[in-house]
Amino acid sequence: MGKHHGETAQYPDDTEIVALYLERDERAIVETDRKYGVLLYRLAYHILGDASDSEECRNDTYLGVWNAIPPQRPTSFRAFLTQIGRRIAINRYKEKKRKKRVPAGVTVSAEELENVLLGEEESEETREIGRAIDAFLRTLSRTDRYIFMERYYFFGTAERIAGDIGVSTSAVYKRLTVLKKRLKSHLEGRGIDV
Repeated sequence: MGKHHGETAQYPDDTEIVALYLERDERAIVETDRKYGVLLYRLAYHILGDASDSEECRNDTYLGVWNAIPPQRPTSFRAFLTQIGRRIAINRYKEKKRKKRVPAGVTVSAEELENVLLGEEESEETREIGRAIDAFLRTLSRTDRYIFMERYYFFGTAERIAGDIGVSTSAVYKRLTVLKKRLKSHLEGRGIDV
């Protein structure tokens, strides 16, 4: 069992958790919650801004993973898990948006890169965009990668990101503007229209 995020608690390796899902052992959900529950809640909360909805999305994620493994056997369980959780939270966000119950701060970040980051289908074009974004992220400094991922993947507020890295909110907004321009240029350089 490995440590998670420098904490003293011990968690099973992701391969062990996936094996539990493949065996249809309900301990898989317990171990997933112990290891990734906080991450999944945080991901949903950054998108939805609502504690109750975030709890429901976290639980729906466990069901989604249970239904997906098997037949799928993810090579990166964390990425697989967060992708499912993010999709569930975004779908709930879209439903709330249709009903006009979305906090204003969430609307801005979710729409900023919706065309690039919220592909609904796993088409070859979507996978190509994903590979291009991955390549772009590898070119960024650790701080810029954190800012980008926190804002556009986890839907964190600029204020919270600024607090996390010890800079002003305006500095975060400036970096985001530069990063969006760089991403656009990177994607266009690969023949992807944005």
